[in-house]
Amino acid sequence: RPRMAAASARRHTLARLAPAGIAIAAACTAAAAAPAASKPQHGQPTAQALMHSRELWATIDVCNSPKQPNTVGIRGSMPGDGKPADKMYMSFALEYLNAANQWAPLTSSSSGWVLIGDGSGARQGGRSFTIKPSHARPKLVLRGMVSFRWMRANRQFAHTTRPTTGGRQALVGAEPAGYSAARCNL
Repeated sequence: RPRMAAASARRHTLARLAPAGIAIAAACTAAAAAPAASKPQHGQPTAQALMHSRELWATIDVCNSPKQPNTVGIRGSMPGDGKPADKMYMSFALEYLNAANQWAPLTSSSSGWVLIGDGSGARQGGRSFTIKPSHARPKLVLRGMVSFRWMRANRQFAHTTRPTTGGRQALVGAEPAGYSAARCNL
């Protein structure tokens, strides 16, 4: 009988400890995996962190101003990944609101890829487009689209596109100073 009691006590103790051991093992595994998933090596942001950065935006900073008539200026900002060897590019384009109330590309209004700088920190860049005035066409409602590309060793490791929004702070180029809008009526 004493043997049976001892065996029963061992089973009871193991049964009580097993869930705790599994929970501890799971917690250790999650803790070990968490730094790798949320933090890249050497403190550089991940591609996902770049996509959610407050430094990633696009805005219209010129819209048919007195000094730049019939011109739409688009400015973008993108965060760096902290690596000076990496390169950052932007591509600027205009879209117009068509008769079906949908955004459509405005032909011949793309800059192609423009080198903005290295990945050591946040960068801004911009392009302006002059639209030929026409009394035959109705007013255009325009917005900008900026595509962002991060390159490492000539390979893209992150890419996204953003439409223009207002309330941004362009470092240079806004007309008038501080101008930032999501759309431009031309």
